[in-house]
Amino acid sequence: MKALVFEGGRAAVRDVDTPRLRRGFVRVRVVLSGICNTDLELKRGYHGFAGIPGHEFVGIVEGPAVSPWVGKRVVGEINLACGRCEWCGRGLKRHCPKRTVLGILGHPGAHAQYLTLPEENLRAVPAGIADEEAVFVEPLAAACEILDQVEVAPGTRAAVLGPGKLGRLAAQVLAAAGAEVLLLGRRSRARSRSFDLVVEATGSPDGMPRALELVLPRGTIVWKSTHHAPARFDAAPLVVNEVTVVGSRCGRFEPALDLLAARRVDVRSLLSAEFPLSLAVRALSHAARPGVRKVLVRP
Repeated sequence: MKALVFEGGRAAVRDVDTPRLRRGFVRVRVVLSGICNTDLELKRGYHGFAGIPGHEFVGIVEGPAVSPWVGKRVVGEINLACGRCEWCGRGLKRHCPKRTVLGILGHPGAHAQYLTLPEENLRAVPAGIADEEAVFVEPLAAACEILDQVEVAPGTRAAVLGPGKLGRLAAQVLAAAGAEVLLLGRRSRARSRSFDLVVEATGSPDGMPRALELVLPRGTIVWKSTHHAPARFDAAPLVVNEVTVVGSRCGRFEPALDLLAARRVDVRSLLSAEFPLSLAVRALSHAARPGVRKVLVRP
C-alpha cells in the first residue's frame, strides 16, 4: 500500500506492507485523513518519531470477514491500551503506560491507504455526518475533553488562545456549553486577569506566559499545546494567584459525534485544502503555512 512515512526529519510517500491483522483488530480503508499540528511537530522530531503519521481519519472497515464492523463507516479512538494494567482497570486507558498511539507512538497511522485498530476503539459514524466532517471527530473530541475536566457554566468567561484548528473547535465547544468566549490570536488584545478559564491552544511554547497574564486569580488554565521545544515561563504567578493548570489531551468521541450530528458546531469552515495521498508531502508543506486551517489527505 501507499503511505506517508517520516524518517530522519524527512517525509516521503512510499510503498509499504499493508498492516497485518491481529486478533481483535480490524483493517480500515482510509477515506480521508487530516493533518494536524502534532503531525508537523513529529516531522520536526517530536518524540523522535519515525513511521507512518496521522491520527485523524474516517474510513470503511474491510476485514476480517467475520467482524460485525465490516462495511461500516468509522472513526477510531487513537490510544491502544493493554487492557490489563492498573490504569486500564481504573478506566484510564488513554493513560495506559503500555499503550501505543495511532500515528504517534508505536502504531502505524492514518496517512495511508489502510490502518488497523482494535474493534473496541471504533465508533460508527451516523449517516448525516459527511466524511469531511467525520474526519474532525478526533480533534473535536479533544476539544470536548475540556468539558469533562473543567466545570463550564453558562456565563463562564473564557478565552481561547490560538485561532487555529483546535482553538476554533474549543471555542465552539465552550460556546455550545454556554460560556462567553473570546478567541485570541497573537495580536489580539484582552484585559489582564479577566477570564475564569483560559484554553492555551497556540501550539507554541510562548502560549503559557500569555495564559498566565489573562487568567483570574483562582482561575483555570487548560493547556492543550504540544510542541517540540520546551515551554519556559515564570511559574510564580501560578502559586501567587492560586491558578489551576489542567493538562488536556484526547477526549471521548461520543460528545463530538453528538455535536456534529446535532449541527451544534461548524467544522466545514475549518477546511483549507485537500490533496491526494500521492501529494502528501506537498500537503504537509501547505498545512505548515501561516493561516492555513485543516488540510485533508485522500488515499
